[in-house]
Amino acid sequence: MYYIIFPLFYLLSLLPWRFLYFIADGLYVLVFYGFGYRKKVVLHNLLIAFPEKTDAERLRIAKDFYHNFIDTIVETIKMISISTKEADKRLVGNIDELNALYASGKNVQLMAGHFFNWEFLNHWIPRHSLFPFVGVYQPLTNQVMDKIIYNMRAKNGTILIPTKHFKHQFHVYVKDRYALGLAADQNPPSDLKAYWVPFFNRLTPFILGPEKGAKLNDTHMVFCHFYKVRRGYYEIKFELMTSDPLQYKDGELTKIYAQKVEQAVKLKPANYLWSHRRWKWQYDPAKHHTLKID
Repeated sequence: MYYIIFPLFYLLSLLPWRFLYFIADGLYVLVFYGFGYRKKVVLHNLLIAFPEKTDAERLRIAKDFYHNFIDTIVETIKMISISTKEADKRLVGNIDELNALYASGKNVQLMAGHFFNWEFLNHWIPRHSLFPFVGVYQPLTNQVMDKIIYNMRAKNGTILIPTKHFKHQFHVYVKDRYALGLAADQNPPSDLKAYWVPFFNRLTPFILGPEKGAKLNDTHMVFCHFYKVRRGYYEIKFELMTSDPLQYKDGELTKIYAQKVEQAVKLKPANYLWSHRRWKWQYDPAKHHTLKID
């Protein structure tokens, strides 16, 4: 089946950008006005994040989000056949800030958020970074699509580790130097195993792993500001959070990370993945007080 479906996606990826965005505009109408994919979740999240805005302002952000979301889908298809020259035209960044850390002998943990279009990073970072780039991914249920996405992400040298293997087999995949990319703003699997930190004026659980991993391996922690400049063009800015994670108390680095994500979202609200249930869990002082970070 792979050898039937992959050629179709490859041919689709050869279409001009303008035509792919024409398709994206049509899909936007279907998804937003027709299916209403997770529209209630998106609008609810925006109400929590921006209570000071009017309904019309939040609706505008939601519409712009759906445009970005659909653009990400067609851009991901385009990446199946995109050339390195074309990819470098569409993503720029201060890679020297990241590469300057290589001489320290320490590895790097890249703290990213779910900003559009994160798929460009798998094409760009491995070719420009002195560090081998490592990504953690959740395999898709559909094996054909999983293979297509995996090959697209790995073709420029990204080392991909399945989430189920990450905790116990990281050093099987990665032997020496690395820059580990983590989109650490997702919900934790359990509200009892999380740091609760302020995020848009609401205590919100963040997963423990990234901070604990940085301390265990004594890595640099670098925040990734990632923005859509205009349609099809992006910019990434690396900002050093700390070179000494061990000096921070438990939860403090997670709080700093949450603050940086919030600042980045406020700068370009429609650039964030609002369709996930970020405030799924509710803080309960009786259960969560020991993990609350003031």
